[in-house]
Parts: sequence; structure tokens; C-alpha cells
Amino acid sequence: MSIFGNSIFGNKAADAVANPAADSGAARPDAQAPASQKTDAQWREELTPEEYRVLRQAGTERPYTGEYWDTHTAGVYQCRACGTELFTSNEKFDSHCGWPSFWAPLAEGKVRYIHDRTMGMDRVEVRCGTCDSHLGHVFEGEGYGTPTDQRYCINSVSLRLVPRDTAESATAEG
Repeated sequence: MSIFGNSIFGNKAADAVANPAADSGAARPDAQAPASQKTDAQWREELTPEEYRVLRQAGTERPYTGEYWDTHTAGVYQCRACGTELFTSNEKFDSHCGWPSFWAPLAEGKVRYIHDRTMGMDRVEVRCGTCDSHLGHVFEGEGYGTPTDQRYCINSVSLRLVPRDTAESATAEG
């Protein structure tokens, strides 16, 4: 079922959204926000002002300004706040929207979904499944030739790319 079906957007009381790749589009009652062990002051200390604005306040960077919107380097994209591996370059595609786009996360549970009604729109927000940082939004049915027909539109400032050769070197040494 579509992530934009009535079972999600018809229920205005539900904020958590089931995995859009799953068959069921119903909101999961157990999809509570992961507990963040850091205080707001700690996040402000660890993140740059722009990282804090996007990751912790659900801001959005301007299109075509982020580090990774046009990057084709092979590797793994981690959450900039906690280091969780979220996406890979294998699922990244050129959507020409001005932000990095992926057709799926790295694995189930790496991200979580929230119904976002801000700015007069019905959207599905994507957050890090580990630290609950804002990453971007996922859209569906836009006609991209991807296996899932989904576009995870993610802020570059929410990510850190670990190039494949760097990751392989670290694994070999470890």
C-alpha cells in the first residue's frame, strides 16, 4: 500500500508512519521516538549551527548548496549526528531536485517515518532511527525509474559520506 494512502494521511491523530517499503501503510502505535541520550546543550556543542538547525530543529538546507547533492562517490552515508549507517551510494540517484536522493535506506529500521503536516503539506519526514535526527522527507509516485518509486530527499548536512575505499581500509585494519 502507498505511504500516502488513507490509512496514514486519513488518520490525523497518528504521527508515526509505517515503513513506506512495507506492504502495510498503517501507522504503528509502537513507533515512539527513540530516546536521545544527549541534552539540547550537548547537541549544540557537538554540531555546527547549520547542522543543529537541520538535524535537531528539522530545518532544510537550500537546494543545490549541500555537499552531496551531486556526488557520485561510492560509499556509505552515515548520520552526521550519531554515525549510524543510513544509505549507500548504490541506492543514490540523480533526481535533479537539489538534494541527495536515494530510492531506499540501507536496511529496515535505519530510519523512521513521521507524518509531517508543516508548511501546508502532507509529507512523510525521515529521521535517523538511532538518534532521532531530522534527515529529510520521502516522496512517492513521482515517476522516477527506481525500484521503489520513492525518493528519499535528504539534506546533505544530515549526512557524512564514508567513501568505499576508506571504509574498506578501516575494515582491513580493524
